[in-house]
Amino acid sequence: MTNKLVAEFIGTFTLVLFGCGAAVLAGFGVVGQLGIAFAFGLAIVAMAYGIGPISGCHVNPAVSFGAWVAGRMKTGDMLGYWVAQCLGAIVGAGVLLLIASGSPDYTLAQGLGQNGYGVRDPITNQGSPADYSLLSGAIFEVVATFIFLTVILGVTRSAENAFAGLAIGLTLTLIHIVGIQITGVSVNPARSLGPAVWVLGGALVQLWLFIVMPMIGSGLAGCLFRTRLLNNDDAS
Repeated sequence: MTNKLVAEFIGTFTLVLFGCGAAVLAGFGVVGQLGIAFAFGLAIVAMAYGIGPISGCHVNPAVSFGAWVAGRMKTGDMLGYWVAQCLGAIVGAGVLLLIASGSPDYTLAQGLGQNGYGVRDPITNQGSPADYSLLSGAIFEVVATFIFLTVILGVTRSAENAFAGLAIGLTLTLIHIVGIQITGVSVNPARSLGPAVWVLGGALVQLWLFIVMPMIGSGLAGCLFRTRLLNNDDAS
């Protein structure tokens, strides 16, 4: 179990450092929204093949929750994964802050790629990148996480699927291409927690949405697999 927790820590650390790092260090003026989307997706692809054989590469409390609801994970293992994922995200965001602070043009007010909803505050930089409402953000996070978990639970039914990591990473890329302007895209409570812990203020106030909604979306997907509504077995 220790090996799995270390793998989940490293995987979530990598996702936050390079995914959020693309937004903070390169940003829209250099790599653009498409580049940021691919940074998140490629981080997942890399970790899926790097740590997937060890822990399954959840690197996301919502993924672990969806797997638990689907009956593929024990409660104790899920809770351990949550701790490792959250710690990895916090440390990843902390390292990103250290790197970004090395530039004289950077201040913490510019953020760390935190998620948000509502009209963006020009001073704190908190809110939706394109001023989308709380309702829009909530709907997107539930639906996007549901789709993400449907893909994950579907492609990982067989341990022999060599392209599972690629499918999952490309799905996350697609979600970011569509959703960055809405909430910055969470679909991952740990990914949202990491930057919020360092940015504080409005990022922490709005964090609840990016914990609750991804869990709802992942739970719904898990239920479909648990009840065998998404199953291609002859007995289904």
